[in-house]
This record gives sequence, structure tokens and C-alpha cells, in this order.
Amino acid sequence: MTDHTMTSNPESIPHTIWSADDLRRAEKEAADALGLTLYELMQRAGEAAFTVARRYHSATTHWLILCGHGNNGGDGYVVARLAQAAGIQVTLLAQESEKPLPEEAIEARTAWLNAGGVIHAHDIAWPDGVDLIVDALLGTGLTSSPRAPIAALIVRANSHPAPVISLDIPSGLLAQTGATPGEVIHAARTVTFIALKPGLLTGKARDVTGALHHHALGLEAWLNAQTTQLQRVDASQLGQWLPPRRPTSHKGSHGKLVIIGGDHGTAGAIRMAGEAALRAGAGLVRVLTRVENIAPIVTARPELMVHELTAQSLDDGLEWADVVVIGPGLGQQSWGKQALRKVENLRKPMLWDADALNLLAINPDKRHNRVLTPHPGEAARLLNCSVAEIESDRLLSAQRLVKRYGGVAVLKGAGTVVADNEHGIAIVDAGNAGMASGGMGDVLSGIIGALLGQHLSPYDAACAGCVAHGAAADVLAAQSGTRGMLATDLFSALRRVVNPDVIDVNHDKSSDSLTQ
Repeated sequence: MTDHTMTSNPESIPHTIWSADDLRRAEKEAADALGLTLYELMQRAGEAAFTVARRYHSATTHWLILCGHGNNGGDGYVVARLAQAAGIQVTLLAQESEKPLPEEAIEARTAWLNAGGVIHAHDIAWPDGVDLIVDALLGTGLTSSPRAPIAALIVRANSHPAPVISLDIPSGLLAQTGATPGEVIHAARTVTFIALKPGLLTGKARDVTGALHHHALGLEAWLNAQTTQLQRVDASQLGQWLPPRRPTSHKGSHGKLVIIGGDHGTAGAIRMAGEAALRAGAGLVRVLTRVENIAPIVTARPELMVHELTAQSLDDGLEWADVVVIGPGLGQQSWGKQALRKVENLRKPMLWDADALNLLAINPDKRHNRVLTPHPGEAARLLNCSVAEIESDRLLSAQRLVKRYGGVAVLKGAGTVVADNEHGIAIVDAGNAGMASGGMGDVLSGIIGALLGQHLSPYDAACAGCVAHGAAADVLAAQSGTRGMLATDLFSALRRVVNPDVIDVNHDKSSDSLTQ
């Protein structure tokens, strides 16, 4: 993951995600059910944030706390009071407004003043010696770019050398989408309360949240009794998808996969997809490609069965296969188009990637036995919109892909989104910036195709495949860093992560949950 760590104890981080709107309604309902006031929840939130700040920034002595005119600001007043009581020098700046503060935020503000705290105007000169900034400016209700004077405070905080801890969400990050329409805090840490919000896990989130911490504020039992349509999927769940194999299983038990592509000059794409499928556990993999690709692919990976793509070999391959992957290096010329026309009406599980998606955008159809794996550019072509529109709401974009094309949509990127009509939406919490290199998508296609052949449903194969792909990259990043990571580097680590009964793939996760 990119500068976005979760926990060394991942089972304590929720796998459920709540939409921002649902969570705002649920907070009051949960508090009432447990006999708590919203002010008591606010105090718990402030205490959780203060605990994180003290644990990870124990040497700091002068905190600058930026409070907005809402409940996020109320959390900031609680942190300020606790910090001052602990002997820390506190400078608190607040945005004033003609609108009244929420009732619980008024209580927190009053408690700060009664404790001898001082509230400074937002535009004062910042004092020297500040070594920690607490961002309590904007919460999860933001739906547009921050306005003045908040925007100026965000810019100033980002340019200050002190680390920033954000309360609930970095100010300027949209809780529902992960978009950043204007200025946004770049936090060293974010302490989020009650439940995870989708905007903390996808979109621009990984650039700005820093290390993510979670505290349910004592509402765990109530939250666990609810159902949501959003899920976080990570490497701790691989054992659920990939149980140990039966000792009597054989190569036919684990799927016969045919992979189609590799036009002139793109032998690498189809070879990587084929080897990835083998490393992800496919029993047999047949590659149909250009004749000139056969010798180099077989030389590099003799376990692949490689044939020239002809009308006859395609008919034979489609009849033989349990699962079809088409697209890596396919091209958009007549060679690739003819193959796709024969594949498109197949009733077997399929995965379409790369040029298969570009051709689909030209001639759209709807199929429910298909997994589509577009990156944002391909998704924009499929939905006839801009990449900016795709990235402005990645969850909605994935849902639109499912509505228009059917099956399962995998919208790749930082915080990959997996969607279908039956299961809802999953956000993949694995992977890192080292994956921003050529060939990674071809490897993913092979992995998901292999898991389809191992009897996972299309949705589960997509989720498990994306997690295994990202987890393998995380293993490599922990060993050697992100820069210079190649798609083929993943193969050795991939074999480790698809055998979760043998190795704990979460051994080097490093953040923190305060949930008890």
C-alpha cells in the first residue's frame, strides 16, 4: 500500500465500510441504542486521537490545533483540553461563523474554555516551536472544495515542518469518494472514528491519509449487528478464499485456462498473464498467440502450452478450457477482433482486459459471466466520459460499469474497486506504488483467471485475485522498496501469498487499531 498502513493485527480493523451518509444517520441511532450522548462520543473520539498523538509523537511539546465550525472542530477542542492537562503547550485556532456550533461541539468548546484554554482567531501568526499540528477543520460532511479561510489554513499546515494528525478524515478529502476537489491536508496520521469510510481507502486517499488508525468509540457491538453493502478486502482473508488443496487433487482439479492475445510486439503481455496464472495455481494454461511468440514464451516458461492463434486452435481451445482470458496484447486490428467475436458469446467464465475492453467500448454488450478489469483510462472509454469523471467517484464508476456491461467490474488503481449486482462493492486494501509499472495488469488478469478455474465465483475470484496481486507487491516492497519493481518480480511472492496456510502474508503490516 502507498504510504497507507493498516494494522499489525488486521482482524481488529473492520472489514465493513459505511457510506458517509449512512454513518451520519447511524451515529445517533447507535448512541441512543447504547444510552450515550453525542457529546460522550465526541469525548471518546478526542481521547482516541489524543492517545495516538501521544503514542507516536511522544516527544512533541507544542501542539497547534486547528478547529473548524462543526463536530470535527468539537473533537479538536477535546484533544486540546487533554493535551493541555498533560502539560503540553497548546495553541488553538478556530474558524468562527455566524452559524451556531452543534450542541455537542458547544459543550466541548465550553469545557476547553473552562479549563483555561484560549481560542485564537484563524488568521493569527503561528507561534514558533510548534512540533505537531492537529487537523480538526473539516469532517465527513464535506462535498466540495474547502473555502476560505479553511483552504488557506490547509495550505499553511501542509507547508509547515510539523507532522499533521487528522481527526476522522484529512480536511479536504471527500469521505464518500476519496476525491480531492480543492486543497487537502497531507496527514502523517489519520484517526478515524466509529467506522471506515470509503474515501479513506480509494481515490486520492493514499496520498493524504498517512497511517490510518481506527477507533469504534465503543459502538462495536451495534455496528457488527448491522449490514452494509461496502467491504474492505485484504490479505488476512486469503485463507477464506484459498483453503489448502486436497491431497488427491490433480491438475484437472484446478482449472484449464486458455489465454488469448499477444499480437505483434506484445509477446511479453501474454507470457506474463500465462505465468501469473500458473503461479496463482491454475492446473493447465494454454496460450493462443502469434506464431513468432511461441518459441520465446516456451523457452521462458515451458510449463505453458503455446499455440498459434488460428480459427481451429481457437475453437479447440474454447472447447477445452474451463475459463477464458482475452485481451493482454490482443491489439485492435482484425486478428484480435476476430478472436473476440468468437469468444464474446461463450457461456464459460471469462475475463476481459486491455484491448478486449477497448474493443468492447466500440461495440458494447452485456454479459453476466464476465469479469472486466479496466484501469481508469479504459473505464473512461467504456463509459464514454473523462478519466477525471471516473476518478471523481470510483465507487459510482464501478457500479456504472456493472449496470452497462454486467458481470463483475474491477476498477483498478490505488484502492481498486470490485463491484457486481449481487455482492455490492469491495475496496482492495493491498498494493503499493511499485505497481505503477508496465505489465502489472497482465499479471492480474492471469491471477483472476486462475482463481476462476479454481472454482471461485467471479466476484470472489476478482476480490481474491486483486488482494493476492497487491499482497505480493507488498511483500516485495517490504524487502526492497517500491521503485524499480517489475511485474515479473511478483511471481515468487505471488506463490507465497496464494498459499496462506503456509505463510502469514500480513507479517509486516504496521499500523494500529485502537478498537478494544
